[in-house]
Amino acid sequence: MGEPLVSILIPFKDTAIFLNQCLESICLQTYKNWEVIAVNDHSNDASEAIIATYAAKDKRFRLLKNKKHGIIPALQTAYALSNGVFITRMDSDDIMKPEKLKHMVTNLLQFGKGHIALGQVHYFSERGISNGYARYETWLNKLSASGSNYSEIYKECVIPSPSWMVYKSDLEACDAFYPNRYPEDYDLTFRFYENNIRCIPCDAILHLWRDYDSRTSRTSEHYAQNYFLDIKLHYFLKIDYDATRPLVVWGAGFKGKTIAKKLIEREINFHWLCDNPKKIGKKIYDQEMSHYTMLEDLAFPQSIISVANEEAQEQIRYYLAERNCKSMVDYFFFC
Repeated sequence: MGEPLVSILIPFKDTAIFLNQCLESICLQTYKNWEVIAVNDHSNDASEAIIATYAAKDKRFRLLKNKKHGIIPALQTAYALSNGVFITRMDSDDIMKPEKLKHMVTNLLQFGKGHIALGQVHYFSERGISNGYARYETWLNKLSASGSNYSEIYKECVIPSPSWMVYKSDLEACDAFYPNRYPEDYDLTFRFYENNIRCIPCDAILHLWRDYDSRTSRTSEHYAQNYFLDIKLHYFLKIDYDATRPLVVWGAGFKGKTIAKKLIEREINFHWLCDNPKKIGKKIYDQEMSHYTMLEDLAFPQSIISVANEEAQEQIRYYLAERNCKSMVDYFFFC
């Protein structure tokens, strides 16, 4: 039996300056049985010409045009024509480590269907990486090293777009790229979680993730904070929320207020807690704020925690642990 085919889906738009590095990193893979399906999302630079050059020399490269606009339609176009046993994504401005595909395929063959192969990531930038991105990289890689990515899924995207590979049949079972919900990688991560696609631990850096000012995740409205909150609340209510238990929201900052407003719109009752003396007893959206110790008066509550301060988060964890509350069952950190 030969090596299974891997389909690498690449939506691209105006990344000509980086494309050669990206495509060369694919050509240098130690695993050779792959196909690239690259979809031009209405580029205004030389991106299409660059990929056309590769396609003319190597039949493993295929070039398509996105009839609609945006990453999701481009992914749908690429996926519809994919032939691989395994599916993965690649961002057109990033770089694969030479062993990336081999590492992921080996893991999937070992663990079988119902699993997702992961790779650790490393940010790089000509201007240097901000503290925020460095912390995200450390946090993400720690989760991937143990395969515990879903344990903090409500905080941030725990399986970003260029760091996974799955059996095509498993991706199909998760509805692939068809839900039109952004950020698309975060939405897909929740569908992996919902369908119990188990994470294979990985302690190797397999992907080099480029950061620059015009990167899509920095410039597109689809990656604004409100879109992340929409996805978190959508899947929490669908997967983990127990309507028979009292629901509690911690924190009255931007995220807390946004979550509260969306719950009110859905006519879902909740208690709103904080430790700010200026807000306790006051009403926001006609909902009274209570001191967090009110939690002790509730029978088996579920908590959404929107408090961003890390020191305060640790205090909340300690407080809840004393009451035998379990993460991802009794409480969920949304930041």
